[in-house]
Amino acid sequence: MDFGVSVTSAHNGYMRDNLGVTAGSVGFSANGRTGPVALIFDMDGVVVDSNSIHRDAWIEYNARNGIATTGEMLGRMYGKRNDEIVRDFFGEHLTENQAFAHGAAKEALFREMIAPNMSGTLVPGIREFLIAHQNLPIALATNAEAANADFVLRETGLLPLFRFVVDGQQVTHAKPHPEIYLLAAKLLGVDPAACIVFEDSYAGVAAGIAAGMRVVGIQSMHRDLPGTVLTVPDFRDGAIHKLLNGF
Repeated sequence: MDFGVSVTSAHNGYMRDNLGVTAGSVGFSANGRTGPVALIFDMDGVVVDSNSIHRDAWIEYNARNGIATTGEMLGRMYGKRNDEIVRDFFGEHLTENQAFAHGAAKEALFREMIAPNMSGTLVPGIREFLIAHQNLPIALATNAEAANADFVLRETGLLPLFRFVVDGQQVTHAKPHPEIYLLAAKLLGVDPAACIVFEDSYAGVAAGIAAGMRVVGIQSMHRDLPGTVLTVPDFRDGAIHKLLNGF
C-alpha cells in the first residue's frame, strides 16, 4: 500500500548518516549469518522508560489549567501524538497553534521533570544493545516532539548511535498510521519488510505491522502486545539476540 511518504518531510537537522553504512546494504549478525537490514526504535517506553513521567507531567499541566485528569484520560494518551492528546484533554475547538502551544508547554514540563534522573530512565540494556548492533543501519521513529527527542538522545549520549531520528512533527499522520516507519525505512534506504521495529504501545505495534515490518514488543507498559514476533521485558533478554541471528 502506498502512503505517499516523502523524504523531504524529514527535519533537516536530523537527516544525518552517523554510521557510514551504505544505504540498502544488508547487515550481518555477530555469527556471520545474514541478519535484518535495519532496526527502528520507538523512544518513550523503548529507549527511555518515561511513560510514568509523561503521566505525571500531564496531571500537573492539566491541573495548572483547571483540568482534573482521570485514569481514563491517561489511558487514552499512550502512543498518541501531542496534538491528538491536547485536543482530547482541552477540546477539539483548539486551533493548530493553540494545540501546539499546549503541547510544547507540557513537554517543557516533562523535560524539567525527567532531567534530574535522565540516565536512570534508560530501558535496561538499550545502550549496550545499540552499541552491539552498530553494524546495522539504526533509526529512531517517535510520536514525540522534536525538542523531546533531541533532549533525550543528547542527555543520554545515545544520539550518535542512531543514523536518523524521525519525530512526530515530521509526518502528517501519527501512529498507528505507518507513515513514520515508512519514512524511517526510506531514509535508511531499506525495504520495510527487512526492518525490525521495537515498540511498547498498541498504536506503535499497529504502525509497525501496517508498514510491513516485524515488531518486537518491549513490556514497559503492556505485558501482551498482539501482533509482535517477540515480547520481552527489556534489551537484556537473550531472546532478542536469538531472534536477530535467526533472520
